[in-house]
Amino acid sequence: MVMTRTAAITLKGTPTDLAGPELRVGDAAPDFILQNNALEEVSQNSFVGKTLIIATVPSLDTPVCHAETKKFNEQALDLANVEVLVVSTDLPFGQKRWCGSEGVDNVTTLSAHRSTKFGVDYGVLISSGPLDCCLARAIFVVNPEGKLAYIEYVKEVAEHPNYDAALSAAKG
Repeated sequence: MVMTRTAAITLKGTPTDLAGPELRVGDAAPDFILQNNALEEVSQNSFVGKTLIIATVPSLDTPVCHAETKKFNEQALDLANVEVLVVSTDLPFGQKRWCGSEGVDNVTTLSAHRSTKFGVDYGVLISSGPLDCCLARAIFVVNPEGKLAYIEYVKEVAEHPNYDAALSAAKG
């Protein structure tokens, strides 16, 4: 049975439920299997020895998600031994098209469209309202040992995360 957190976030002021636990700094980052733009499976083990910034977003085709991904794409150039992953439920074809049209090539977009497991394990699966089955906006920084070093569940889906805090945590 999947745990649901009621009113954990809002969408334009309306309380929205999330499925899964609220992760804590120091927890082991849940492993995942997601799909990249080449339709290959990617897991946490694909990035062994690196710090990960995992940004979850509802869809690259929304203004805040668009701006967030572009911002991380720009910042990724200054991050040594850090991989930035942007995860949504957009299809890999759409992610590839979006990245190509926007010149985004410093972050890795990954799709959670095949299963709700990633969203539930990270506590970001929206489980009510108009974005049901999309991912909430959140940032997770995973250190090279696989532990969560920083977590932000953005309280309002339509707002930006704290970029400076996430980037600072990734730098170490």
